[in-house]
Amino acid sequence: MANVKKNDFVEITIDDIGSGGEGIGKYEGYTLFVKDTTVGDRALVKVMKAGKTYGFAKLQSLIEPSPYRVEPRCPIASRCGGCQLQHMDYKKQLEYKENTVRNCLTRIGGFKDFTMEPIIGMEEPYYYRNKSQFPVGRNKDGSIAIGFYASRTHSIIDTDHCYIAAEVNIDILKVMREFIEEYHIEPYDEENHKGLLRHILTRVGYKTGEVMVCLVINGKDIPHKEELIARLREIPSMKSICLNINKDKSNVILGDKIIPLWGEPYITDYIGDIAYRISPLSFYQVNPVQTKKLYDTALEYADLHGDEIVWDLYCGIGTVSLFLAQKAKMVYGVEIVPQAVEDAKTNAKINGIDNAQFFLGAAEDVLPAKYSEEKIKADVIVVDPPRKGCDQSLLDTILDIGPNKVVYISCDPATLARDLKYLCAKDYEIVKLMPVDQFGHSVHVECVCCLQRVNM
Repeated sequence: MANVKKNDFVEITIDDIGSGGEGIGKYEGYTLFVKDTTVGDRALVKVMKAGKTYGFAKLQSLIEPSPYRVEPRCPIASRCGGCQLQHMDYKKQLEYKENTVRNCLTRIGGFKDFTMEPIIGMEEPYYYRNKSQFPVGRNKDGSIAIGFYASRTHSIIDTDHCYIAAEVNIDILKVMREFIEEYHIEPYDEENHKGLLRHILTRVGYKTGEVMVCLVINGKDIPHKEELIARLREIPSMKSICLNINKDKSNVILGDKIIPLWGEPYITDYIGDIAYRISPLSFYQVNPVQTKKLYDTALEYADLHGDEIVWDLYCGIGTVSLFLAQKAKMVYGVEIVPQAVEDAKTNAKINGIDNAQFFLGAAEDVLPAKYSEEKIKADVIVVDPPRKGCDQSLLDTILDIGPNKVVYISCDPATLARDLKYLCAKDYEIVKLMPVDQFGHSVHVECVCCLQRVNM
């Protein structure tokens, strides 16, 4: 193995992609991780950090570009933390994500014989996000910076145009930048906890076109708000303008308190035929086109015939629950965020769905308690956990209840593999598995998996 040191310049060929989207290549047996490269690149790189068996390097120049390399549409793609793969051909991105899921199930889950259906890719992997969060700060020269954090930092990359966010954001950011500069609205400074405006949050209804702007502030109010409201209202389909109060000294973007400034405190959008009211604090999938495909797949995997009892854990505002309720006898949703539970109840009401009931609390607390106290039953259990996956206590309760099917919707293949390993070591087996690309140009991939009970 080569003796590689910091600041060395070496030539390598990229032959794999890491979990963070960085290219992986070897120099005389020594492994280097290189951002902004892709499989097939022959590159000159500079070693930035060297360990005993692997290190990290920076791309200096391409000696021979990969056939899978494309020119990113976004001029700041390599600096912004939002897109890790925009320099990679989209078909190759999908192949990378399929391999990520397959490798996690093999290496972490220990699965050898399983069938994975082809990934559902996006027809148009640009301008697909219905939610964006833009931090506000200052550039080194003191001018206003609005954009996105650079990868692994809280340094703001200033931009007026995000190529994966809804296009109406271009108009919103123009209005906000002019307003901030004209009225000298002070951006928030994380280091000294001073300044007013922290983030600009936007939401856009894919089918309705309705637009929400929510300003996250380190204070009680924003000056000259009537002028701001007047300017934002000129943007077509503006439906909601509000403030979110966050005075905490933390990196958490949103506080708990919402103050409506104009319009409704929510927007409405549809997934399929189901309408959803979405507030600033609501969890709602950011890619509505792919979400419809994801939920259709989950519904297909659940294989409901009208007489089933379904529990939907981590239900959010009831997006999956209400989809399932169209085919089930009864659906019970569990969610830890109080506002989301209220939204879920409202969403059931506005859709005329009366066979869905929602409980407030952590899934790992509510389900075990319900089983212990009431000996609840379930024909199908659906879980859609955060990236950390399911707590073992929850998995144990699922095994105790013993539904015929478990439908697992995952946003992290590693924790999916870990949880499936636990369930399949007991009473279940994988019968269907499909990745879905919800986040084009990023390393993230969603999956929906159907487990069938084998020990009846």
